[in-house]
Amino acid sequence: MKLFQKSLLGRVFVYFFLFGILISAGVFYFYSTDQKSISLIVFAASLVVFLLYFLLVYLYEIVRPFEIILKQIKNLLTGRKYNRIYTKRIDEIGTIAHFFNEVTKNLEKISGQLKEGKRMLGELQVAAQIQKDILPVASPHIPGLDIIAKTRPAVELGGDNFDFITEKGNTYIYIGDVTGHGVPAALVMTIVHTLIHTFVEIYDNAFDVVVQTNRRLKTRIKSTMFMTMLMLRWNHTTQKMTYVGAGHEHLLIYRAGKGECEVRMTGGIALGMIADNSKIIKEINLPLEKDDVIILYTDGIVEARNMVGEMYGLDRLKKSVEVYAPQYGADGILYHVARDFSRYVQQHVQEDDITLIAIRYMGPNADIQASGQKLTTWSDDEKIAQKTTETLAAAPEPDTAVKPATPAVQPETAQPATFTLPTKPDEPVDSNKSVMI
Repeated sequence: MKLFQKSLLGRVFVYFFLFGILISAGVFYFYSTDQKSISLIVFAASLVVFLLYFLLVYLYEIVRPFEIILKQIKNLLTGRKYNRIYTKRIDEIGTIAHFFNEVTKNLEKISGQLKEGKRMLGELQVAAQIQKDILPVASPHIPGLDIIAKTRPAVELGGDNFDFITEKGNTYIYIGDVTGHGVPAALVMTIVHTLIHTFVEIYDNAFDVVVQTNRRLKTRIKSTMFMTMLMLRWNHTTQKMTYVGAGHEHLLIYRAGKGECEVRMTGGIALGMIADNSKIIKEINLPLEKDDVIILYTDGIVEARNMVGEMYGLDRLKKSVEVYAPQYGADGILYHVARDFSRYVQQHVQEDDITLIAIRYMGPNADIQASGQKLTTWSDDEKIAQKTTETLAAAPEPDTAVKPATPAVQPETAQPATFTLPTKPDEPVDSNKSVMI
């Protein structure tokens, strides 16, 4: 019997088989009573009974179940409340009903996940805004120096950190890069940012600031987390620059007198790797001549890849600086280096946070006039280009320029597309109700 229940045709066959037994019984009775003919009334009544039986079977076994299922499907598709379908049938109609129940069950699960994803996305956006507010909105105005900085995270929350802090006659300029990116990196970055702001108020040198920051950070993060950093200290009185390295990328210094870039290892060990780094790091003097340029960057620049998987690299960054440093101020240098970078990587997805800072020494007690804010968001490059064209001599690029083989792509176009989560249905399913077929 179960074999017939697995098929809609089998179920209908059973009903007509039973009806056939009744007809056979009537025929047997007719012949057993030696009746020679059947009246027209009896034949008509039998035909009517058969048709009624057929209609009842058709309505009960096929039409009614399909109407119930279609009604719930329409409710689902139109966003109205729908109910689960309860059935013990294992034929085609039962299969459709069970399929509907599984689909709606998965939809409820997906709807919950979308709701949770939307909530988390909202929290990430708030956290990203908080992080954005922590970082400098614009580059500072410091006598003797022309400074411009740009940054762009790979995801909503980044691990790159930089700031300009003036305290007790010193301006501290630092750049840092936490391992990875996302929420953990952003938390470490925030801790370091807070610690540095605290210690520059206590100490008057970069060495003690870095040592104390490392000591406090080590006890607050996992052993697998750390942050590389390079801190410069500019003394306003002596007009001298020093730096302390904590396992960060190379320091690039364009020497205007020689027309070439000097590459220095920053030394030290990353923050958070050991409890006491005072024996490993040291504060080093960095002598500067007029028009010398310091370039600070994170590994997201040199490790960025183009469409064929080749890295941008330190050599290309160095050559780019050497080409543009003789022609432009800090903002022009950064714009053209960023443009060369974007031309190189093209549409390749940004895999790591990128930060680039250019500092030009203007000479003893030189003071440049600020012409509006120099925003630190990477997407501001087009405005920098316009200002550079207006304020600097429009000299043609020399033949020695770093020339890409592909058309220019502005930095903002290289960003991955924003993913928008779909919304949940207006009215969720009432899982406590069901209809029976």
